[in-house]
Amino acid sequence: MLKSLTVENYALIEKTDVQWNQGFSVITGETGSGKSILLGALGLIQGQRADTKALKDPEKKCVVEAEFDLSAYALQPFFEENDLDYEETCIIRREIAPNGKSRAFINDTPVALTALKEITSHIIDIHSQHETLLLNEGAFQLHVLDAYANLKERLSAYSALYGEYAAKKRRLKELRTSLEERNANRDYLEFQLKQLHDAGFSANEQAELEEEINVLSHTSEMKDALSKTTWLLSDKEENICGSLKEVTSALSSIAQFSESFAEMQRRADSCLIELKDLSREIEQKLADVNVDPQRLEQVSQRLDLIYTLEKKHHAESLQALLEIQASFEQQLEEMDNSEETTELMEREIAQMEAQLETMAKAISQKRQEAKPLLEESVENILHSLGIPNAKLEVRIEPLAQLEASGKDSVRFFFAANKNATLLPISNVASGGELSRIMLALKSILCRTEELPTVILDEIDTGVSGEVADKMGALMQAMGEKMQVISITHLPQIASKGATHYKVYKEDDETTTHSRIKRLSEAERVTEIAQMLSGSALSDAAVQNAKELLKQS
Repeated sequence: MLKSLTVENYALIEKTDVQWNQGFSVITGETGSGKSILLGALGLIQGQRADTKALKDPEKKCVVEAEFDLSAYALQPFFEENDLDYEETCIIRREIAPNGKSRAFINDTPVALTALKEITSHIIDIHSQHETLLLNEGAFQLHVLDAYANLKERLSAYSALYGEYAAKKRRLKELRTSLEERNANRDYLEFQLKQLHDAGFSANEQAELEEEINVLSHTSEMKDALSKTTWLLSDKEENICGSLKEVTSALSSIAQFSESFAEMQRRADSCLIELKDLSREIEQKLADVNVDPQRLEQVSQRLDLIYTLEKKHHAESLQALLEIQASFEQQLEEMDNSEETTELMEREIAQMEAQLETMAKAISQKRQEAKPLLEESVENILHSLGIPNAKLEVRIEPLAQLEASGKDSVRFFFAANKNATLLPISNVASGGELSRIMLALKSILCRTEELPTVILDEIDTGVSGEVADKMGALMQAMGEKMQVISITHLPQIASKGATHYKVYKEDDETTTHSRIKRLSEAERVTEIAQMLSGSALSDAAVQNAKELLKQS
């Protein structure tokens, strides 16, 4: 329910703050007084496009703020999904800066316009001539029938299962497409994997082979160096080991005279032992180093294979190549598993489809049962609203496949005149008839579901007299279930409002202002009397106004 609306610096409004009541309220005022300005301000709250031309003072920002009571709308999930704090009293604010930038807030938290549009779609419904175009949409017509048939819980369960069903079908399609693409590549993958498997690489093989080929490629240099080292250490006539042995002998002869000489001897002995050990090791290495052209060829070929496959698969190392091999193995395994997964998903989808068919059949049955009752209800209301020969036919046609709303197509066919051919509503109904049809449908909907605040913008266009009185009574009855605000030019409807607001213009020395005020009982009499007779009030008009208010 809309509790208050504050508008600053918008169109002809400098600042206004309106408190709204429950039930049925009316707004009256002369043409051009600014009633449409209120709708424009509410349009900003609904997330509509902002225009700096609407700023009364182009140097100041425009602010529109609306306070809503959300206790009847079960909107906690919306607040959770959008990371907003939920409160039963919700304040929605829109600001338009002079530079054209717009900001939106829900309970003082900045939000995107998409969030603004989503939340306001649940809490406020502005009906205009343009909104009657909804009547031509099959989705809206289906919604009306479903609400009348009290299918909310059934459709909620069906919709939840259908969402899973549709998602699973999409995943199956994606899986099949992926599988087809992979299978088209399967022979190539298997060939690549076989080539890598046949190579039989091990993790450290490349480093070991590169070290080995380095040795094999320099055998002659190593033999020469080792031979020379052996000769210098042991084989030369005055070799290093022999000379060092003489050193140890000389130091041994004086070791008894000083501990420092004894230490020198021990160090020389240690060096001699180390050099002899080194000499024997070098001799062994010399014996082991042999030129082996065949092994050199084998290692070269093996490394060439590694380098070729690394280049082919754009691998920077043998480890990366082994990871590619593992990836090929995984892809082929997934292909094998995908076929099993596909079969399982097909079975699950078939089961879900069978369940949905059963649910859709039950929903269709309920729609068929509600169809004649809805037709009769709408016709009765339209007869009372001045279309005595109104005939509505709800046509339900089966669909070839399941849809999110079931398995039915629903279209409303209408005739306003006696024995006229029934045609789609958009083909036969005039603007005034469309407004009355929409009013009839909304009055029915308010009995069956929790509708948001409804603002009716001159829905009474084209009617007068007794029909206007009955339209007012219908709105009044709707106001017992919900908040209804009607902008009207008809005194018969204005008199039915529990609360009456007047929009008017007022000039000062520099500009014109649009203002809105809540009328007292005395002011209501004057306003309705003027609507009856014009600006020149007569006693008869005042008396008629009092009588209208008394009847309401």
